[in-house]
Amino acid sequence: MSRSIDAHVHLWNRATDPQPWIDPATMGVIDRDFAPADLGRMLDSTGVDAAVVVQSSNSAAETRRLLAHPDARIAGVVGWADLTGDVAAQLDGLGPAERGRLVGIRHLVHVDPDPAWLQRPDVGKALEQLGAHGLGFDLVVRWWQLSPAAAVVAAHPGVRFVVDHLGGLAESDVDAGWEAGLRELATRPNVFAKISGLAGLVSGGGGARLRRAVDVALEAFGPERLMYGSDWPLAELGAGPVAWRCAVDELVAELSQAERRAVMSGTASAFYGLGA
Repeated sequence: MSRSIDAHVHLWNRATDPQPWIDPATMGVIDRDFAPADLGRMLDSTGVDAAVVVQSSNSAAETRRLLAHPDARIAGVVGWADLTGDVAAQLDGLGPAERGRLVGIRHLVHVDPDPAWLQRPDVGKALEQLGAHGLGFDLVVRWWQLSPAAAVVAAHPGVRFVVDHLGGLAESDVDAGWEAGLRELATRPNVFAKISGLAGLVSGGGGARLRRAVDVALEAFGPERLMYGSDWPLAELGAGPVAWRCAVDELVAELSQAERRAVMSGTASAFYGLGA
């Protein structure tokens, strides 16, 4: 039986990798460090076997630190690379063990000072290098960036992309624009998506909105291109990872066993090359 995968978690030690976006007044529950032991307890509580750790800083040093964690429950790391530079050289600079644990690349597009960062010619060239090295790219964007992202995706059909957090629905009150953008991305067979980052809707009276969002994603992508992610520890700002896992189970309850297995393990394993 394939192991279940949480496709989106974070770890950080603020002494080496500060997280200045954390507001102690409103985000006190995550205003601390999160280590592999904490991750293990969270996975146990949600009944998941392993996780993909995703970068939280645009930092090559953070990526190396994440890659150095020996914990067996870290199935892989989505790190950062400077996509305005020579990506091949950066990847070649990793040791064999590091390269084996690196399963993807992400840049914090949604907060980049350059609103057209994703459309830069040098970034486009770097995306092609990622594809040549067998690495996918995590798209973390706001809902209004979905349509421009679709144009980038269309220009790189040989590169695999995954949309984090279903494209930022939780930050948008304009669901029609979000839906159009997500559906546009879903027309491209090289694009996948994570059912993640929406735990705030579970505890915030947004159940109907969450149901609608997941229904749109299922219809647009199909289970074979969707993967479960807790977005822990940020899920603690909402209902928490256990309540989020329960909500996702309920949202996909009407799918077949094979389809549920895709969402909970198969899609992430195939996209990130995690093996059995």
